[in-house]
Amino acid sequence: MINRTMVRTRVVQNLFAYYKDSDNTPHVARKQLLKSFSSTYNLYMVMLDLCQELRRYADDQISASVQRAKVTHMPYEPNRAFVDNQFAQQLFNNRMLRHFLNEQHLSWDAGLDAVAVIYRQLVEKPYYQEYMAANEHSYAEDKRLWRKIYEDLLVNNEALLSALDDMEIALDESNWTTDVNVVLSYVVKTIKGFEQSAGNDQELLQMFDNEEELQFGTRLLQASIDHRDEYEQMVNAHLKGWDADRIASMDRVILQVALAEIMTFDEIALEVTLNEYLELAKEYSSDKSHIFINGILNEILHEMKDKHTLLKAMTIK
Repeated sequence: MINRTMVRTRVVQNLFAYYKDSDNTPHVARKQLLKSFSSTYNLYMVMLDLCQELRRYADDQISASVQRAKVTHMPYEPNRAFVDNQFAQQLFNNRMLRHFLNEQHLSWDAGLDAVAVIYRQLVEKPYYQEYMAANEHSYAEDKRLWRKIYEDLLVNNEALLSALDDMEIALDESNWTTDVNVVLSYVVKTIKGFEQSAGNDQELLQMFDNEEELQFGTRLLQASIDHRDEYEQMVNAHLKGWDADRIASMDRVILQVALAEIMTFDEIALEVTLNEYLELAKEYSSDKSHIFINGILNEILHEMKDKHTLLKAMTIK
């Protein structure tokens, strides 16, 4: 699940925090990096569990309506299509999900108010209304509804983001909102992969696709810390009139990690590294940071090429 793009993001974020805390140590920084990976995976599992919370809320609304109908002696025929959704029931009973949530003590207890808000938003959606109006539903249609919910309703949903903020204390004070939309895309990928025949044993995404991604992250962080002075000298030598003290801290960290990747991982193409860190600059630094970072990295790489110290093919301009 956690790919190299996300690993790079986490390394940059943790290195930035490492330099902000003067009492931090490389060992603590490594532990924080591993914790950030775990927090991202926790978020994935919690977002899967939101399916059950919405179903539970809908079921509670039906029960309340049934009771009101009994008191008022008014006819009421509940529509249980959403509550009885086959995919949602399969996900709720998923053994891997239930075990993980219980083991990590994760729940929506601190975010239940948001569940109510999200449900009220959902019932106004045309695709929900069309689903509820149908006489019957196939398993594929039940899956399709939940894909739509995660792709449409929950992306950039303020109620969801607010709930995750409220849940931070209960969930190890993780910075969850950073990657919500990315994690939602992994939830959609998971939904697509569900098969009715798999029952409660349907496999969910693992934290890492393979151990190489974890090793890449820890090596990248360590190299960034170990060679900080060397990389800073390389950057300062190419500032050309820029005041070194006025360079944004995040820009320095991005440059440092990019250089660590270039110098440490011979198998990764330069173009891949440059593109990844320019995207990080666009996401986490100022508007023109990616232009500045691109210029500095290109000058450093051209100098290395001229000195025959660049061990990779260079096709950049």
